[in-house]
Amino acid sequence: MKKNLRANFSNRQYMLSKDFEIFYYSDVGLKNLKSHSHDYYEFYFFLEGNVLMHIGDKVYPHSPGSLMVIPPHMPHFAQILDDAVPYRRFVFWLSLDYCKGLEALSPDYTYLMKRADAGEYIYHFETIGFNSIQSKLFSLIEEVHGNRFGKDTRLSICVEDLLLHLGRLIYESENKLPADAMTDLYDSVLAYVEEHIEENLSLDLLSKKFFISKYHISHVFTDNMGISIHKYITKKRLALCKDAITSGTPVNAAALACGFSDYSSFYRAFTKEYGCSPTALRQNAIKALK
Repeated sequence: MKKNLRANFSNRQYMLSKDFEIFYYSDVGLKNLKSHSHDYYEFYFFLEGNVLMHIGDKVYPHSPGSLMVIPPHMPHFAQILDDAVPYRRFVFWLSLDYCKGLEALSPDYTYLMKRADAGEYIYHFETIGFNSIQSKLFSLIEEVHGNRFGKDTRLSICVEDLLLHLGRLIYESENKLPADAMTDLYDSVLAYVEEHIEENLSLDLLSKKFFISKYHISHVFTDNMGISIHKYITKKRLALCKDAITSGTPVNAAALACGFSDYSSFYRAFTKEYGCSPTALRQNAIKALK
């Protein structure tokens, strides 16, 4: 964690900004807060600690990777069971006026706010999904504390991207693709990889290409192939490189043609996969042809 992004905890329960505020907290020895409410939405991302969250008349246990969305005017407070355990979390506040503006852009941005208004407060994410969320939260905090060109525009993009990402993760986790659709997605991704093996094939790119979350693509591919999509792409590229090298293509040219832009990474992966260097393989192939 970057220490300069950590905020000092404050009991302040009102917004200074008219739009949104975001904080990363890490505390030891923090005492229980009194029950309180406010006139904005609160997104609470739990990372670590021995804590219970009280929302209205219900109590919710915490586990790393959980999210709570608390609507305006809903009483809530964190009950700290052991203040010797570090209590780490992100807190993200959005004003009602800002949410109305997002709603006017697209109802998709306020999907979780509407659910919170209807009494749905808590969600749990697997490690992959929560890691992607943390990355977006830190990007947003870094932008808040920075002063780069286009800051206000970039902040809007970060907030919208975060909210859409959260809504998509939750919607897709609750609305699983039918088996046929899962198979079709796997076949489509496999075909795309085959046709574009020499190009950038990051999970982010595939997610945008197929209009589905990275979590779902990873899940579908691992279920069908037994390995991650990243590992499959690497193995596929290495096999093509091996064929090209043994056919006489220079090592550097083969690596570049098969999608490896970093030779040192290619060299390590190739040696690990085949037990010899690509140069040694080429030399053996040349000897065999003589």
